[in-house]
Amino acid sequence: MPEQKIFSSKKMWPISLCALVILIDQITKALVVKFIPLLGTSMDGVIQVCGKYLWFIHVRNKAVAFSMGSSLPAGVRAVLFAAIPLIIVALVFVIYFRNNEFSSLQRWSICGILGGGIGNLIDRFFRPAGVVDFISCYFWNIFGMERWPTFNIADTAVIICGGLFLIACFVSISANSKKGGAKND
Repeated sequence: MPEQKIFSSKKMWPISLCALVILIDQITKALVVKFIPLLGTSMDGVIQVCGKYLWFIHVRNKAVAFSMGSSLPAGVRAVLFAAIPLIIVALVFVIYFRNNEFSSLQRWSICGILGGGIGNLIDRFFRPAGVVDFISCYFWNIFGMERWPTFNIADTAVIICGGLFLIACFVSISANSKKGGAKND
């Protein structure tokens, strides 16, 4: 089988998802910053889209998921939450383009994850107040939380595409093990 080109259309088309996620993420964050006041101590600026179940609010997160690391010194946060993720994104791009074994779904899901990661990295580098989060969902007091921690489009892309990537990996592993098992029969 001939070796696939590093920049084949099979590898380049999924990059459009990466760009789309970044674009939608940054547009929604810019709209939130412009039209929704930063959430303070009162509920001013909360837009209830679907009663108590879905709100749009404006909060900033200088840490990572669930505000983990918010108590770390600013310099440590800059390295842990900006520099290291930037290096990881670069490495994933290199692996993405050098690997010819990823399935189509794996390629698309990797690009969705990269788009979300880059969307939040843009905030880390260009929004000193922190990453803009704005989607707040009711959580029925599961784990003692009335509301799920506020998130954004980039976070959503990372979670959905991460799940799709895992499913694609399990399907690939299962298909490969069946092929291997059939040869041994």
